[in-house]
Amino acid sequence: MDENPQFGSEHMKPIKKAVFPAGGLGTRFLPATKAMPKEMLPVVDKPLIEYAMDEARAAGIEEFVFVTGRGKVAIQNHFDAHVELEAELAARGKEDMLAKINASKPDPGQIAFVRQMQPLGLGHAVWCARTFVKDEPFAVLLADDLVNGDVPCLHEMVEVYNTHGGNVVALMEVPEQDTSKYGIVDPGADDGRLVEIKGLVEKPNREDAPSNLAIVGRYILQPEIIDVLSKGTLGAGGEIQLTDAMLELVGSQPFHGMRISGRRFDCGTKLGFLEANVAYALQRDDELGAVRSSVAQLLEEF
Repeated sequence: MDENPQFGSEHMKPIKKAVFPAGGLGTRFLPATKAMPKEMLPVVDKPLIEYAMDEARAAGIEEFVFVTGRGKVAIQNHFDAHVELEAELAARGKEDMLAKINASKPDPGQIAFVRQMQPLGLGHAVWCARTFVKDEPFAVLLADDLVNGDVPCLHEMVEVYNTHGGNVVALMEVPEQDTSKYGIVDPGADDGRLVEIKGLVEKPNREDAPSNLAIVGRYILQPEIIDVLSKGTLGAGGEIQLTDAMLELVGSQPFHGMRISGRRFDCGTKLGFLEANVAYALQRDDELGAVRSSVAQLLEEF
């Protein structure tokens, strides 16, 4: 897995932009998501979208674009100032709460919102951010893929990018019977952490899957992906698949997968969302004792 001279460190642009696709309907969580975006579902006391934003910031991202749809205004409001609330908290001396809500606010001009007017898939959502991406490499973070680790997942991926350039995706091993739920990579050289990618396929049947290495919702992509997505080619499910577009770049640009070091919670499912809430609560000093006791009691009762 040698570094491609075309993408040597002296030629690579730093990763300073991130795209957050957030236009989905969240049907798995109806009726909760009838009026609230699934990205605003809280894990303990912070919405999923804020975890993704924090992860991007920790990786050095400076510009953020959210690709939203109808009924997603709560995301925009969340990252805006709330003058009345801030004034009330300050008046009551609740400085800790004030600090928490201010932590989510970006600096003026750092954040943008675009609309995905048709639900045509992840690739289409990324394409909708094309005027924001321009000619720079960028990250993509899916908020309902929550990765809990000692080092933020995207930060680790940026380190890989800074060494190898090109495109980098996050990977994890899944049971063979679950390959039809994910984008799966065809691996080349593999050192146990970093995997050379020779091909990709979206949601293959078990017998057709080239491996059990699945793509987690974290990507670092070169801007050429936008030209591929502009073709509007439909793939699995009748949608514009990001996996299919990435496949067209394999061979012409460096392409690597990084096994994640943290634990991934699929918060797009009810079980994964519940697991994340318990796990994150157990990591909190203010919640640990009560949560352990409550979970133990519930297990006895049921």
